Order: sequence, then structure tokens, then C-alpha cells
Amino acid sequence: MSEKVVLYYFNGRGKMESIRWLLAAAGVQFEEVLLTKREQYEKLLNDGVLMFQQVPLVQMDGLQLVQTKAIMNYIAQKYDLCGKDLRERAMIDMYSEGLADCMEMIMMSPFKKPEEKDAHLSTIQGKTTSRYFPVYEKALSGGSQYLVGSKMSRADVHLMEATLMLEELFPTILSTFPNLKAFQERMKAVPTISKFLQPGSQRKPQPDDVYVKTVFEVLNIQFSF
Repeated sequence: MSEKVVLYYFNGRGKMESIRWLLAAAGVQFEEVLLTKREQYEKLLNDGVLMFQQVPLVQMDGLQLVQTKAIMNYIAQKYDLCGKDLRERAMIDMYSEGLADCMEMIMMSPFKKPEEKDAHLSTIQGKTTSRYFPVYEKALSGGSQYLVGSKMSRADVHLMEATLMLEELFPTILSTFPNLKAFQERMKAVPTISKFLQPGSQRKPQPDDVYVKTVFEVLNIQFSF
């Protein structure tokens, strides 16, 4: 179908950013409806398009897609980013889920209280360097261009996103992971990804206090700073 792809979310990364990355890597153009007011969210609820009363919401192919994993699985399958067979798909899913766990920690950082942030960042750095990055460093050993198989998959896109996010927090974090650093450089050369990394793209910057307050206001959650 040729209808436009529309994303409904906040003007920030959150759970939608990995979806933006997948669409961009696949070369899919999309529009965004940025939620800034409670009334916008209530309208989505009243219209019945949020199956579980949650965003992200992605409208594409006549579907109202919710639940992050379901959305990314749909995109990956539609644009051939999920491997050539069941075995490859299982590996891609495992690598992707590990990255989702890692990025979940990063995603929660802006919402931590000031006195909790240093400890949280220390946890992110420790788990990344001891639990997550060693897995991907090993997978990319022996000259492997991609995590699984002979072509780019959603796992590669997620890994690219994660390495860049982690470098924002810890600039030298890839210094002891040469395979990951080389992988990142290769991914930067992919035309669709290179385009997404350019200024003015729909890639979102690091979250700030405005983003945090907007999320709380739209979802009607009490907050304090």
C-alpha cells in the first residue's frame, strides 16, 4: 500500500527511537505527530486506536500498530531485516532483545531523580561493558560484517543505535571493543543510515527536562524537579 507512515509519540527518543531507526535504515519515509498536550493523547484513546492505551503508535498499511516489539517485527519482516530462515531469525531476535534490555536502562536515565543518576549511569556502564558489548564483539569477530548472516538485519540497526547512544554517555566506551568500533564505521557508510545521521533528520537528540516534563504532562503523571 502506498499510504503514508505516521508515527505518534513525544518529541524525543523513548521507545519510538528504535522504530525510527528501523524505518530510516529501510529507506522508508515517515511523518510524525508529536504529542505535546494531554488532549492529543485523550483523543487517541477516545478514537480507540491505542489497543492497550499506550504509545508508540504507528499507522502504516492500513494498520494501527502498537506495542514496540510488534511494530519492529512488522517493519523488519516487511523490509527483509529479519534473516533468511528460522535459525537466523532466532539469533537476530536474541541479539535484538539483548540490545532492548541495554537501551531500556538508557531510556530510563532522564526520569531518574538527581541523586540517583550517577549510580544509574554507573550501572549502565558496568552492565554494558561486562554483559552486553562482549557478546556483540564476539559475534563480529573473524571478519563478520554483520551480527547474523550475510546481510544487514534489525539487530545490526539496533546495535548501531545503541553504540551511538552509549558513546554520548561514555565517549570512550568502544575503546576496548575494536570489532564494535569497526562495525559502527561500516554502518555509518550505509546510505540510508548515513542520511539519518545528518543534521535535520528525524533522529532525536538526547532527552532533556522539556521532554521529561512533556511525557509526564501528556500521560498525566505527577513529577517534580
